[in-house]
Formats: sequence, C-alpha cells, structure tokens
Amino acid sequence: MAGTGERARHWQYADLPGVDLLRARYIRKTFVRHTHEHFVIAAIADGVEVFHHGGGDQYAGAGALALVNPDTPHTGRAGVPEGWRYGAVYPSPEVVAAIAAETTTLRGTPGFVRPVLDDPYAVALVHRVLRATDEGNALAADTLLRVAVTRLLRLNGGPLPQREVRTAGARLAARARAVLEDRMAGPPTLEQLAADLGTSPFALLRAFRDAYGMPPHTWLTDARVRHARRLLDAGTTPAEAALAVGFTDQPHLNRHFTRIVGVPPGAYRRERKNVQDARRRLLVSSDAWQNRQQ
Repeated sequence: MAGTGERARHWQYADLPGVDLLRARYIRKTFVRHTHEHFVIAAIADGVEVFHHGGGDQYAGAGALALVNPDTPHTGRAGVPEGWRYGAVYPSPEVVAAIAAETTTLRGTPGFVRPVLDDPYAVALVHRVLRATDEGNALAADTLLRVAVTRLLRLNGGPLPQREVRTAGARLAARARAVLEDRMAGPPTLEQLAADLGTSPFALLRAFRDAYGMPPHTWLTDARVRHARRLLDAGTTPAEAALAVGFTDQPHLNRHFTRIVGVPPGAYRRERKNVQDARRRLLVSSDAWQNRQQ
C-alpha cells in the first residue's frame, strides 16, 4: 500500500487468544461482499465507512462502531473522499459468549442488534485494546477487551436467531454449500451443481442467495479465503495455500485475500509467525524459570 496513503496491519496477540486485531487507514479500498467467522467490532477514528449490510448501506463515522455478527455478508468502502481510519477487534463467538455469560443477562447465542452504534467511549476502549497489545500489556488488553464487549452487548446486544433449515430452498442451498465445501479446489459449474442436486441453475442460484446472501461463486471465493487464512495460521506458505484452496496461483490468492481481509497474505502470515515465535520464546523462558526454582 506504499505510496497510496493507505496502510493496514492485521495481527494477533498471544495473550488474547481467539481475537484478531486490525489497525488501518483506507482511502480507495473497497471490501467485496464477504463474511467473518468472528465478530467485527470496528471503531472509527476519522472519516466515514460505508458498508452494505442487511439489505441497505450503513454509515459509520468518527465516534461510531461498525458491528457485524459472524457469518453475516457485508461490504466496505470509504464514505468520504479522505477515506476512513479505524481500529478493530475480531473476537470469536466463543470469546463473546463467555463474556456475555459472565457480565450480562443475555441468553442463547449473543450478538449485536444494530450494525452501527454511536459511542465514542466504546471507540476509545477498542483503540486502547490495540495500544495495550502494542505495549505488551496483557493485563490491560484483556481487561479493556472485556469491558468493551460487555458495554457493547449491554447497549446493543441480543440473542442471535438460530438458523433452521426448514424450507425446500434452504435445504437445497445447504446441500449445494456442502458440495462446494467438499470440492473447494475443483468445484462444478452452476449447471453441473444444479443437475447433481436435481434442480435448475436459476432455481439453485435463487435459493443460495436467499440462504447465504450471495451467489455460489461469491460464497466460494469467501470460503477459499477463510480456508487460506487457517492454512497461513498453521504456517503454510501463500503459494501452497493458493493451490490448496483452489486458486490458480498466488496472485489470484493475493487479489482476493486483500479484497476480503484488508492485507496481503504474505503480510498476514508474517504477523502470525511473529506471534508463534513469541509464544515459543515465552515457553522457553517459562521452562527455564521453572528449572531454576527446582
């Protein structure tokens, strides 16, 4: 992103397991329609972000938070010429559920009710979480994350509706999704997929969009990037990950990965490697300390 005025860092902190972190400034960046396995808690510091969510465009300006529940299709782009600057935390559903059970009265699977919340105090809390990880202050990072999530759930939380596959169209879409997951590296055409499922291409397309908020090819790209992230987390190289998930080469992975995650896969993997190295050093240091006590 050098020379564009845009910058981004996507990382993890060893003492915040189950949480991804992001700090970015985007001007011309556009996030294509995608989903996350984790929650998105994006705190806008400057500018405006526009993201399509729930059938319409949502606007989040300075002092507001963009809040997206797991597996919810959305996009992202600048709402003003100067773009937007923000910090974000991505806690896993398990992390949010544990905090909700301890600090709120929410029952069922907790989530956010509205996608935009104006709350400068919560925005400041998110940025303090990121700053604490920069400083290596694990106690502060953990504490501030819990305070931020608790506040957001109390102000804007509710139980997420459970998705039940009831209609024939939903069952058809679920079967199609299972096929695409199983054949990610070599998927069928829409016509082949529809024939295998005993339906027509347009009937399948309509059912899939109704169930998952995007057509099968868009969902497949999103799923490939998700799987590539898991491979990169495990130490796989970008070139190997690209082939494993079905992209023709690494440049194709680079393009789609950056359009969904916000950073290139190489930069993403380097940050993960740094965390893994830090964990190894911590284990070695802990073992050495214990040996000295014996």
